[in-house]
Amino acid sequence: MNTLLTAALTAAERGWHVFPLRPGTKRPALHGETACPRTGPCTTGHVKWEQRATTDPDRIRAAWSAGAFNVGIATGPSRLLVVDLDRPKLNSEEDAPDGAANLAALCERAGQPVPRTRTIRTASGGAHLYFSAPAAARLHNTAGTLAPLVDTRAWGGYVVAAGSIVNGHTYAVEEPALINPLPDWLKKVLIPPHPKFAAETPEPVPVPARGHRYAETALQRERETVRAAPEGRRNATLLASVRAMGRFVAWGELPRPVVEAAFQAEGEAAGLTAAECRATITSALDWSIRTCRPRPEAA
Repeated sequence: MNTLLTAALTAAERGWHVFPLRPGTKRPALHGETACPRTGPCTTGHVKWEQRATTDPDRIRAAWSAGAFNVGIATGPSRLLVVDLDRPKLNSEEDAPDGAANLAALCERAGQPVPRTRTIRTASGGAHLYFSAPAAARLHNTAGTLAPLVDTRAWGGYVVAAGSIVNGHTYAVEEPALINPLPDWLKKVLIPPHPKFAAETPEPVPVPARGHRYAETALQRERETVRAAPEGRRNATLLASVRAMGRFVAWGELPRPVVEAAFQAEGEAAGLTAAECRATITSALDWSIRTCRPRPEAA
């Protein structure tokens, strides 16, 4: 049995829903919405990777018999909350703290120990900390909400499973510890509205409910635009779509963390790396908010 198939079956035995990633990459191997044939599982409409992820060993064997696919774990259906500790970009300052150092600093400020749980060393030298997701809260992805270079993956997100290979480096189990529940103090930070932003952002001026509905519709439209972006235009499309939404953040109609998490999920699903998405989203929102005109008054 090949090692990647073994990795997929091992994850499924734990109750984790898996789907194939393109060989040697972190990108889903399943077709996108624009290329959907509307046959098979998609007969009644396009089914995304999160819905197609499975624990069925027969489906897994059939999928991985077609190629050396890496293994993606859909965190939401798997009832996982994964903390992603990233490393600084190559062109950043040499002494810039990485995600692990930033998480340790966050724990120290909160008077809490650094949580110990199952840990996977990533291909880039970062780490994924696996926690069981709280049953009473449906958490979604976050980007930098806990601390710089500390992201989370939950509903709408996925992680690359141990045994997968990216850029010649294997995702490997570093800590054999059992998966522990997400600590309550971290859960409180991750349930919107996020305290980090609530403390730093002025209280928004109330706007008519109609304005909020329009903003939510616009966000959904821009998410679909990013999702349908062709290869070679994904980053540029993400930049333009996020810039288009920045005004709604500036006007107080959408919380910045909600917009960031939504586009982070769509960008990664389109094939961009987490770091690429984070940098583009931050830059686009900062620019859009800085240059935004005042909200037009209702007639």
